Amino acid sequence: MPEPHALPARGRVGVMLPRDLPVGDVLPYARRAEELGFDQIWVVEDLGWRGGIAQAATVLASTTDITVGIGILPAGARNVSFAAMELATLAQFHPGRLIAGIGHGMPDWMRRAGSWPASPLTLIKEYTTALRLLLAGRPGPANGRYVRCEGVVLTETPDIVPPVVLGVRGPRSQEAAGEVADGLLLAEPAAPSYIRASLHHLGPDASANTPEIVTYDAAAVGDNEEAALARVRAGLEAIGEPDWAAHIDPLPFATELRAHRAACPDARHFAQTMPAAWVRELSIAGTPDQARDAINARHAAGATSVVLAPTGPDALVALDSIARALPHHP
Repeated sequence: MPEPHALPARGRVGVMLPRDLPVGDVLPYARRAEELGFDQIWVVEDLGWRGGIAQAATVLASTTDITVGIGILPAGARNVSFAAMELATLAQFHPGRLIAGIGHGMPDWMRRAGSWPASPLTLIKEYTTALRLLLAGRPGPANGRYVRCEGVVLTETPDIVPPVVLGVRGPRSQEAAGEVADGLLLAEPAAPSYIRASLHHLGPDASANTPEIVTYDAAAVGDNEEAALARVRAGLEAIGEPDWAAHIDPLPFATELRAHRAACPDARHFAQTMPAAWVRELSIAGTPDQARDAINARHAAGATSVVLAPTGPDALVALDSIARALPHHP
């Protein structure tokens, strides 16, 4: 029988693998992230881009120690038994180096793909419960409304079971994560106030259960704070839209931010003209010391892993730049 995964290590810093990175740069980027000392690299599965499992397998095989997170696999996209087989295989070949993120998927994408359920919350609860049981070598649970794998047992299971975190935004979905998952993946922006609100949604036992709390944030680091803030603004263009309400609601300037977005003709103008103080709160940007302070603030709010999404025209250059915010960087 596989061993449960280890308790989440605190104070981790990861980096996101950009979804639009040219294919020839993917492995150099992953290897460079490991060389620079990042603890984790997170691959993205967005409809029409690259598959999450295939990316994770390739990056794991091409690196040595760095943990690879998949953020996220939409629950409606894959049969849970076969998803468990894929994840168990990755975890067998690369013990202790995998974190599996599961989510609803963006509703518009999932509807276009014909995989949006009538009750996303029911699906993700059933799916996550079944996935964790199967990864642990236990029989699948009784058939539910959407997930049917009763009695399925994986023959090949990993020695270290990978944690399963839910990449979800809404309070009810985050409450479900506290019931059925090993933690949360919080998409960008993940300001400290949003992290604290999300932890509250997990329920009163979350701290005792030491959940994984992975956060994403747009990042730009340089010697000139103003230039770094200008560079990171492009990563904040979408946050004024309705889908990001959960991220904005806990902010002390939420009302002002919404008013600013309503007054702007488009998302680009919104991001380019928002006050610098908001940019600092909603990203990891500035000088290396300022970026390090922003990372520390997220860890203090409850994040176990803070993942930086580099911004700028050259991803490999941006990767080296944001690495200057790592705690051990000279």
